[in-house]
Amino acid sequence: MTGKVFLIGAGPGDPGLLTMRAADLIARADFIAIDALVSDAIADRAPKSAEVVYVGKRASKHALPQDKINQLLIDEARKGKTVIRLKGGDPFVFGRGGEEAEELAAAGVAFEIVPGISSSVAGPAYAGIPVTHRSYATSLTLVTGHEADASTGIKWEALAQLDGTIVFLMGFGNLAAITQNLTANGVSPDRPVAVISKATTPEQRTVTGTLANIERKVAEANLPTPALIVVGEVVKLHDVINWFESKPLFGKRIVVTRAREQASELKRLFEESGATVIQFPTIEIAPPESFDSLDIAVDKRFNWLVFTSVNGVTAYFERLFAKGLDIRALSGTRIACVGETTAASLRSRGVIPDLVPDKFMSTALIPHFDADLHRVRIAVIRAAEGRDEFIDEMRKRGAEVHLAVAYRTVPVALNADELHDIDVVTFTSASTVDNFFSSAPSIDGALLASIGPTTSDALRKHGRQPDIEAPTASIQALHDAVHAETLRRGEPR
Repeated sequence: MTGKVFLIGAGPGDPGLLTMRAADLIARADFIAIDALVSDAIADRAPKSAEVVYVGKRASKHALPQDKINQLLIDEARKGKTVIRLKGGDPFVFGRGGEEAEELAAAGVAFEIVPGISSSVAGPAYAGIPVTHRSYATSLTLVTGHEADASTGIKWEALAQLDGTIVFLMGFGNLAAITQNLTANGVSPDRPVAVISKATTPEQRTVTGTLANIERKVAEANLPTPALIVVGEVVKLHDVINWFESKPLFGKRIVVTRAREQASELKRLFEESGATVIQFPTIEIAPPESFDSLDIAVDKRFNWLVFTSVNGVTAYFERLFAKGLDIRALSGTRIACVGETTAASLRSRGVIPDLVPDKFMSTALIPHFDADLHRVRIAVIRAAEGRDEFIDEMRKRGAEVHLAVAYRTVPVALNADELHDIDVVTFTSASTVDNFFSSAPSIDGALLASIGPTTSDALRKHGRQPDIEAPTASIQALHDAVHAETLRRGEPR
């Protein structure tokens, strides 16, 4: 049975601009042929079972010639596979998607086009430049910058007569020829120009000027590729509508050390504030070596259940539900937890905790318990690794304390190649601190941000003083504390 090929536009760079249709198809692909400009975050959506082949093209460097790409798509589809041809931007906007579709049609292979957001529109939008505007431009012309020299078919005289916006894609290397050809054909040297590098990504940089000086200004700024060029009066609006590059943490490189499966919310908050987030998980969450101790906390009656993390909440309720029980089994049991995030996890399951201390540490629970705890049964649900001060104190007061191991934190192998020019490293637990510094990465000059006192103490044990400590133990509070401190210290590097 012959499979099907999907020619998919992955958008301009920001993975958040991927369409729902594209995301769905990538998630169930058997084979993916991927271009150079597709972000890693989008490529990571591919199932582990899929074969991913890099066929990217950059300028004159081709990983695979176009005719070989065409044949590859045909061959894989004929094996009955769901084949994804993943392109940056839109497949039909200077993406050679039309040529590939023709070859597939000639070979009798079924295919579908999934449009993507083109960088020709999204790039200027992220630079605060509307490509059309009633007061400045009522037309938009797209030109491939690869054909900017005099020998190509571009009608420079006709192009120069347009009063609207002209966007050159893939023309960064021909910037000089573009400005010269336009001015030679009558365009005013004072016509505004913008060059947008790495558009829609946290590394985006925009340089504005005129046809007369843009080449010099771009050289002084040392802009990297890829970049697109916008010519027209709409460029004047960059300083007015520059929403993306003016985000509060834009230009900051922030490391998130949290386990990858837990990092999404913190990563999202920092990225929405404009930061480049480097995921550097130092731990993974693993099941306990045995569920016996956790099952005791589920099966037997306790006066108190104490949860020290979201992971403990998740593991406990998974075991509870697996046994055919629900929250009615907690009737008469009081619930304590450490941290607002843990409390929120309980509330989402219909359980309102009786006790949440102000500080993100288990010892902060101690003052809230009676001095005489004889005949009181307490189950502490936490990781195999953890501090025992709370348990020891409860036992001193006469309580029967059961340690229910809900999960383990396992160190992961670290690759420090991305740890360059770092502004902030965030830590959400003592274990993330211990595992991070066990590899002794070089982060000179970076601020160290802690989610709470216990994590800060772990930093001090490694000879590091936390620069930032969240006032309350929540991911939102950690983000806000980093935001406030970096703002206080001044402009991004």
